[in-house]
Amino acid sequence: MKVYGYVRVSTRDQNEVRQLAALREMGVSEKNIYVDKVSGRDFERPMYRRLMRRLKLGDLLYVQSIDRFGRNYEEVIAEWKYISKDKGADISVIDMPLLDTRRGKDLMGTFLSDIVLALLSYVAENERAEIRKRQAEGIAAAKDRGVRFGPAPRELPECFGEAYRLWKEGEITISRAAEMCGMPRSTWYDRAKKYEAEDNPGLK
Repeated sequence: MKVYGYVRVSTRDQNEVRQLAALREMGVSEKNIYVDKVSGRDFERPMYRRLMRRLKLGDLLYVQSIDRFGRNYEEVIAEWKYISKDKGADISVIDMPLLDTRRGKDLMGTFLSDIVLALLSYVAENERAEIRKRQAEGIAAAKDRGVRFGPAPRELPECFGEAYRLWKEGEITISRAAEMCGMPRSTWYDRAKKYEAEDNPGLK
C-alpha cells in the first residue's frame, strides 16, 4: 500500500502551507504529495491526473478538506466513487474524520459516508453560489454609484485635441488622426467619442 496526498490551491490563494502541514502530520512522504495551483471547477488538472494514474488498488489518499477536491458537488461525488469503488483505493479527509473509506466497510458505513459527502459538497457549493451572488450585487451597486472597474484609461496625448479638431472639421480622416496620436484607429475613435461627450460637450 502506498500513501498519497493531494493539495489544491486556486490562483488567487497561493498559500498551500496549511494543507502540506496537515499531510505531513499524517505521515505522507513529500514525493507522494501532488499539488495543483488551479481552479477547482473540474478535474482536468495536471497533477491530479498524474496522481490518478499512480493510485492503485489498496492505496490511501489523504486530502485536507473536501473542497480541495473540487467545487462542483456532483463531480466531487462522482470522483469519490471512482477512486473508492472503481480503483479500490481509500480516501481520508483530514478535517472530517467521518469521510474516511477505511471506516465502516459494511453497507451501513458506506451509506452514512455517502450521505455526509453529499451533504458537505452540496453545502460548500451553495456557499460559493451565495458568495458569487453577493459579489455580483456589490459590483452592480458600486457601478450605480459611478465606481469604475478595471485599469484607468491612459491619458490622452497632447496632440489629441488638435487631431480631434482637424478630424471634426473634415480636414483629416480618422486613420490620420489616430496616426498623429500614435493610437489604433478603433481606440482613437472610442476616445474621441468620450472626449466629445464628457470632456468637451460644446464640441458635439
